[in-house]
Order: sequence, then structure tokens, then C-alpha cells
Amino acid sequence: MTTDAKELAQLTREHGRKLASGDVLPAIGFGTYALPDGTDAVKAVAQAVLCGYRSFDCAAFYGNESLVGRGLRLGASKAELKREDFFVTSKVWPTQLGYQKTMDAFFKSLNDLDVDYMDLYLIHWPANARSHENWNELNLSTWKAMVQLYEEGYVRSIGVSNFKEHHLRSLLDTRVPPMVNQLEVHPGFSQQSLRQFCRMMGIVVEGWSPFGRARILQHELLQQLAQKYQRAPTQICLRFALQLGVVPLPKATNMNHMRDNLQIFDFELESSDMELLLSLDRDQIGFSGEDSDLLTFS
Repeated sequence: MTTDAKELAQLTREHGRKLASGDVLPAIGFGTYALPDGTDAVKAVAQAVLCGYRSFDCAAFYGNESLVGRGLRLGASKAELKREDFFVTSKVWPTQLGYQKTMDAFFKSLNDLDVDYMDLYLIHWPANARSHENWNELNLSTWKAMVQLYEEGYVRSIGVSNFKEHHLRSLLDTRVPPMVNQLEVHPGFSQQSLRQFCRMMGIVVEGWSPFGRARILQHELLQQLAQKYQRAPTQICLRFALQLGVVPLPKATNMNHMRDNLQIFDFELESSDMELLLSLDRDQIGFSGEDSDLLTFS
């Protein structure tokens, strides 16, 4: 492993966010959704390790956790790293909500990733009123399993993903409230009010789709800022997230792109440029259209 990779790995930890559990969530994670199939996925994850990534965002729904686990072991072997050097996240899918289904889903992910504990486990999407009359009770019974897994040491931190304020309210009243909320966050869809609510509640926000599914990258403002700072538009997006206090989760399969996505600690966006980027929210540029109150899962 190169010195550069070691330094970048250290920077992601130094700039990481401390969770209510006391653990530190590295400042940038590696997204594993829609990785290539088979050995290409294993190679991509191992390359990410060698580039300096230490946080890996996984989910049962992605269907590749066994491949990601193999990639982590391969990368760890080449870089001479141990399990505790990594921060591994997984998520329970909405069709598996409820106490027992969540317990079963967790141990399947643990087995597929071939790790003896999880660093972070999330509810991937909340149960909502469109799909369930008892949506709040279903979320609470799921959370009961999450809290038990946390208190028994199987997972070091617990949280949610795509939860709005009304989904969070009852979970905040439990003895172990959510520590993380993973949300779609990028220029054009920054979710300011929900992020502010999470901050007030002591919940760290992770940001999925930090490039707005690549739609935001060609926007005139992103191009102008990329030229101004002599950076790639992707780096502007990631720096934007970082300065919002959000942990971005970029995905890349090209090693140069992997490296570029970590090279965001040596510059800063001016406050006026941050305001310009936030103003893109008016048009919801790059928004996926996925609304946690409207989605149904079968």
C-alpha cells in the first residue's frame, strides 16, 4: 500500500464524525451498490482498500455482500490491515422489517460479509403509511431488534436510512436513539431542514448519491466551480457534502476515480459558493424521485 493511501485513510478518520456510540465514522465511505458482477466486484473493493477507503457501505438488497466481504479480505491482506481497521455498514430491507425478520436479516448479512461484528446497521427504508396501517409499530419492532443487537455487541452503532422527521420521532424516544440517518444529499437536493433536525437530535447524516446520479455534474455552476478550484465536479460535490457535515458515499470502479474521490481534504469551498450550491435546491436537480412516504416494497 502506498504512503498516499495511508495518508488518505488517516485523513478520512481525522475528519470523521463521532457517533453517539463513541465510534468514529470515517469522513468518506465507499458505496457498494451496483458494483460489477463476480470477481470484478471483489477486485473493485480490494482496489478501494488499497486507495485508502476504510468505510464500506453495504446492504442486503445490493445482493453482493459475499463479494464485498471477499474484496475486503483481499484488500486487507495486500495492505496488511486488520478487521478493526475497517468500518463496515449493512442495512435491513423493508420486506424484512419486524423484530424476528430483522434479527434473521442481520445474521445473514454478517455471515455473507464474513465478519464477526458490524460497525453500523441501518433500517434501509422506513415502513410508511402507504404500505402499512401500523407503520410506526413496525418501525419500532424493527428498532427493538436493532437495539438488542447493539446492546449484545453484534453491532457497534445503529441507525436508519431515508427516515423523515415523522418516521424518526418515536425512535428518538427509545433508550437507544438512532445514531445515523443516511439520506440522499447532493447539490440540488441538500435536504436542509431534515439535516438540521438530525443535527439537533445528535444524529450524523450520511449522504447517498452524492453526484445526483451524475445529473448534477454537467450543471453550469458545477462546471464553473470545478474550473475555479481546479478540481473535478465530483470533488466539488464531495467537498460540498463534507462542509455540510455530511459523510458522502461515492461509488467508483475506476481506480483513478477512487483516488480522486478521496482527494478533497486540501481545499475548501468559499461560503458564497456553498450558498450558490444550496440554491440549486429550488429545482431539485439530480433528485432520484425516491420519497420514503410514497415508496412501496414487495
